[in-house]
Amino acid sequence: MKELADIGLIGLAVMGENLVLNMESKGFSVAVFNRTVAKVDKFIDGRGAGKNFIGAHSIEELVKSLKRPRKVMLLVKAGDAVDNFIEQIIPHLEPGDIIIDGGNTHFPDTVRRTAYVESKGLLYIGTGVSGGEEGALLGPSIMPGGSKAAWEHVKPIFQSISAKVEDGSPCCEWVGENGAGHFVKMVHNGIEYGDMQLICEAYQIMKEYLGMSYDEMHEVFKDWNEGELDSYLIEITRDILGFRDEDGEPIVEKILDTAGQKGTGKWTGVAALDLGIPLTLIGEAVFARCLSAVKDERVEASKILSGPQPKFEGDKKAFLEDLKNALYASKMVSYAQGYALMNAAAEEYGWNLNYGGIALMWRGGCIIRSVFLNKIKEAYDSNPNLKNLLLDPFFKEKIEASQASWRRVVAAAISNGVPVPALTTALAYFDGYRSERLPANLLQAQRDYFGAHMYERVDKPRGEFFHTNWTGRGGDTASSTYIV
Repeated sequence: MKELADIGLIGLAVMGENLVLNMESKGFSVAVFNRTVAKVDKFIDGRGAGKNFIGAHSIEELVKSLKRPRKVMLLVKAGDAVDNFIEQIIPHLEPGDIIIDGGNTHFPDTVRRTAYVESKGLLYIGTGVSGGEEGALLGPSIMPGGSKAAWEHVKPIFQSISAKVEDGSPCCEWVGENGAGHFVKMVHNGIEYGDMQLICEAYQIMKEYLGMSYDEMHEVFKDWNEGELDSYLIEITRDILGFRDEDGEPIVEKILDTAGQKGTGKWTGVAALDLGIPLTLIGEAVFARCLSAVKDERVEASKILSGPQPKFEGDKKAFLEDLKNALYASKMVSYAQGYALMNAAAEEYGWNLNYGGIALMWRGGCIIRSVFLNKIKEAYDSNPNLKNLLLDPFFKEKIEASQASWRRVVAAAISNGVPVPALTTALAYFDGYRSERLPANLLQAQRDYFGAHMYERVDKPRGEFFHTNWTGRGGDTASSTYIV
């Protein structure tokens, strides 16, 4: 066993335990500590037995067991626990030592903590880690940001333990300053919300409108996973739909239809509102979970409110092809919106984000990994200043080729009372984004009418504002101008 460990980790829950096993398997020695100290002994005597670990029973002991510059990684619950541990760790560190937060932290907290830790002469990294329990053990996607000087010291460890794509490239690269890593992870999770909701809507259309059995749906998702929709989420949906309970019935049919969330989807939506980015699909995915949560209320409403009974008449095979195209087109919108949000955040916070590199990090290990991401990397490699993913030639061609199918699916679902909020809002965004003129001129007239908020004119230069005395009873005084 090495005299001093390469890195220390605090937090031996599911992610922490699997991540340190991953590190050790790649040749690194790891010191471990947990607030409930009994967990340390259980791990050292259990899954860590005979391996290159050092069990610490205090933070002081953990820090003393580390090579310089010391690297202490936290995998604890986001929020106050992170701040509390930072305060406990700092007195034991020296200038140049590194604190790493690998939890699902809200990026403004990482911005604040980076500045605070750096003010103490130390370095700080806030990193997203995606891939769940299996990813942590076998290779996650890792998205680090914070103090750039810390990167060279953690790069060998992080890139060794991360997932690798076909050419051996690690799904880990430096993202940017202060909160950039956690922001990119937040957007990843928001896109994950969107992808999952889109898949669930496709499942509901198959089940309620097409009347398909679970075996039939399993086969469709199996087929989809071998084409352009090939992805981790399609793959696990295939497996879930084919899984049977002990009585031989589909287990998914026995799961209560109320969805949980940890907040990252909501954070993504709030960040979009703050930055003025129309992140409509991810927003609908979050609200769909909120609607699912009012289960008792929905049960009562189902007894009072009525709608059309779904009834399919036509070519099922042709409609399934339409559904596949609609899902693919909507997925493009989800990523386009997510990348637009990252673009806006980079401008707002002064981050130099590598958009193609982010797609590369998401190609393996993480929950939204898919062949689709190769095309995103190619798009940004071709044009690093791409304003919207839908303007790239590949995505333009694909989404235009899919839109007839997309419209048929949305129209059929709405006509038959099958709720498809994500598919619908994705199509609405596409139609809005491709529209040279939207009805916001009327909206501005309304705002000027009731609040004298002023407007710009199409026959005057941008930046000149006007007010109309709509009733003849108002004066010439106008309110503040609007913000676009």
